[in-house]
Amino acid sequence: MFSSLSQKLLSVFDALRKRGILTEEILDVTIREIRKSLLEADVALSVTKTFTANLRERLIGQKAIKSTTPEQTIIKAVYDELVVLLGDSSEADNIGKKKAILLTGLQGTGKTTTAAKLACLLKSKFKKNVLLVSLDTYRPAAIEQLRKLAKNNGIEFFAVPDLGSSNINPITIAQDAVKVSNRYDTVIYDTAGRLHIDSDMMDEVKSLKQIINPDEVLLIIDSMMGQDAINTARAFHEAVTVTGLILTCIDGDSRGGAALSAKSVTNCQIKYICTGEQIGDIQVFHPDCIASRILDKGDVLSLVEKAMDEDTLSEIKDVPTGKNFNLNGMEQYLKQMEKLGGISGFLKFLPGVKKVNEQLQNANLTDKMLHRQIAIIRSMTPMERKNPKILNASRKRRIASGCGRPVSEINILLKQFEQLKMLMSKCAGNPGLMQQISGRFLR
Repeated sequence: MFSSLSQKLLSVFDALRKRGILTEEILDVTIREIRKSLLEADVALSVTKTFTANLRERLIGQKAIKSTTPEQTIIKAVYDELVVLLGDSSEADNIGKKKAILLTGLQGTGKTTTAAKLACLLKSKFKKNVLLVSLDTYRPAAIEQLRKLAKNNGIEFFAVPDLGSSNINPITIAQDAVKVSNRYDTVIYDTAGRLHIDSDMMDEVKSLKQIINPDEVLLIIDSMMGQDAINTARAFHEAVTVTGLILTCIDGDSRGGAALSAKSVTNCQIKYICTGEQIGDIQVFHPDCIASRILDKGDVLSLVEKAMDEDTLSEIKDVPTGKNFNLNGMEQYLKQMEKLGGISGFLKFLPGVKKVNEQLQNANLTDKMLHRQIAIIRSMTPMERKNPKILNASRKRRIASGCGRPVSEINILLKQFEQLKMLMSKCAGNPGLMQQISGRFLR
């Protein structure tokens, strides 16, 4: 997410390095390029205008003109303005205090899967007894989908007596579910969606809201919808007064315009983001962390939260970085990074990695590749692991025979090791970064 916007903004900032001081002319050109970058990232025009106007006012208010560090001055101002634009995440943890949660949105945005993810989050993090209720009697197998998700993850599911009965509709299901809701800490209601907004859909959602009287009305937005997502958010908010947003398909959208626009258009906080298809792929939306990631400054907090859920960082806290990084360290990372989405999934949280993103993509460290590379490393002698430079042709043939992989894969591993070592050297500029991350986790 935001990769396209990040690359454009970073190119704007790189151009500032050649400037000795920040003049009004340079500021005008820079803000114009930032505006262009936002629009190309599918940020709403009204939001873009407000953002750049506030940015200009912030810089002039700070008397940034004639600054001898124009790049850092503007980066700091852009970061501050992004945090303001994205809002406040302080209310996200209040989800554990909600009794009834109503999920709304268009069809295909991932409401049903998100309902199960949210239920699992409430169960694991907040220790809540959760009931899932499907109010989607229109989409084929929608109720059965949520039933299976609930069963597979140990969540209570509200059973609909007879799906074939003409009397079964969202209204009657909601009325029956409300009668038993006092048995549970939280009840999540998954409503039906449509391919587009229509009056019947909005009337039904309004009626359901009156029956359920939810503490939270969350709108599920597919971040890949771009400007359509903004129109959807506005329509739902006007109809049922949305209290919060959840963005899905985050990893599938390189522009991120919906995320940057949604909060401003609805004046509702983005509370959670869904980062993948697995049941645990839901995270609190931290505006400051997202702003930091956009500007390639890393997102250690989200990494720590992910590690706390996965329980994977304890074994890598003492792995050396920088010049001392060797194949023993790489093996430990390979084993642990499998659980954190692979090497690229881990490194995307670290600062400065976007500038070498192409190398990460070329690495293509899939799960199968990780297993093979671990086997290759384990076929080496202790001396070879500590000093890969001694790996000549004969040693490589011996290793290939031992692990059952061709010599070409050993060469690929060594090339990737050099790339990873270069990336790990960034940690040397931030002493003990891995230990800091692990320390927060183990504390």
